[in-house]
Amino acid sequence: MNETKTPWYFLLLVILAGESVFILPFVLARVFRPTVLEVFNLDNIQLGICFSIYGFVALISYLFGGALADKFPPRKLIAVALWMTALGGLVYATFPDYLTLKILYGYWGFTTIFLFWAPMIKATRVWGGTTSQGKAFGFLDGGRGLVGALFGALGVLIFSLFITAEISEATASESRAAFRYVILVSSGIVSFVGILVWFFMKMDHKLEKEIIVEKITISQVKEVLRLPSVWLLMIIILCAYVGYKITDVFSLYAQDVMLYDQVKSAQVGTFLLFIRPVIGVLIGILADRSQTTFWLLISFIVSFFGALLFATGVISDSSTALFFISILVVATGVYAARSLYFAVMQRGKIPLILTGTAVGIISLIGYTPDIFAGPAIGYLLENSPGPKGHQHVFWMLALFSFIGGLAAWYYYKLYNIQKGSYEEVSKD
Repeated sequence: MNETKTPWYFLLLVILAGESVFILPFVLARVFRPTVLEVFNLDNIQLGICFSIYGFVALISYLFGGALADKFPPRKLIAVALWMTALGGLVYATFPDYLTLKILYGYWGFTTIFLFWAPMIKATRVWGGTTSQGKAFGFLDGGRGLVGALFGALGVLIFSLFITAEISEATASESRAAFRYVILVSSGIVSFVGILVWFFMKMDHKLEKEIIVEKITISQVKEVLRLPSVWLLMIIILCAYVGYKITDVFSLYAQDVMLYDQVKSAQVGTFLLFIRPVIGVLIGILADRSQTTFWLLISFIVSFFGALLFATGVISDSSTALFFISILVVATGVYAARSLYFAVMQRGKIPLILTGTAVGIISLIGYTPDIFAGPAIGYLLENSPGPKGHQHVFWMLALFSFIGGLAAWYYYKLYNIQKGSYEEVSKD
């Protein structure tokens, strides 16, 4: 691999794009979940089905988009993905019927994954080189968290500005009008980020040629499939991603259990987003100074114990301090795992030039929570309304954190001794 150092602003653009592309399909629903349910006239199961449709399209997109990322420069694929995603925001702002909303989520599954996901991971590996993978992916996820938090804070500000009555007394039509402004502003920003990426996210020409392969061969796919790290990462990412999906319910937990209003619930979601950049940066620096595989294991252990705090039902509407401490514990574990699961690719001997192909194969299983997590969470919440449903959701988090921890432990045992670069591979 060429060791020409890619500039800092390259990573900053990857970070900015990396969260902007998911603002419309996911971040707004995470921060404004009670509002989204109201203005689109949905229940939790219906919203979960929208996420599932996204997940089904994404599943196919991961596999074929991965190979695409090894054939074209990341800059071009990422910019086009941002522009196409922003176009979907214009449809979203019309508050379409349920059928159209499901089609829109399928469209977003294509734009945000087929054209975007593997190029983003590959661009991050390129920036990290052979010595800073933990920092690269820690900064990526932490930076994405900060971008998401800023979008969330901006969204809450815009929403509150356009609500003329008291928040608790706002009608559905007032909420809808205010939320439309949130969507349109978000779409405009996503489009602008696409312009920045197209013109400025360029890398050294020689390096660009080194990381692109003219044709993906069957032998190269087999080479990737023979790696134990690829199969372990499927399990690790699946379990970590379930945890990330479950963080979507914190704003709803604030409303259902802590009895907060819409704006205070959204502020809880935004608080969660601000934790992410801190965790990403800290865990990335720690991982590069010791073992990325070790800190990945620790993250699942933290997530497991954090899940138990909520699952056991010790948090009530009178225990505000415990509520926020518990959010902090869960978020630390979940966000640390997210920051590191691609950072261990180099330690797992996955060649840089085949990053896109490997990411596509790993993601085929790793991101299946896009399909089942939404409906599962929705079912648990609707089947046992109130605090009991939320406890069931966090038992689900505890189970997946335990399984992910076992896989991370085995990955650590398998790869913690090998050191050095595993980048060399033939283009044949």
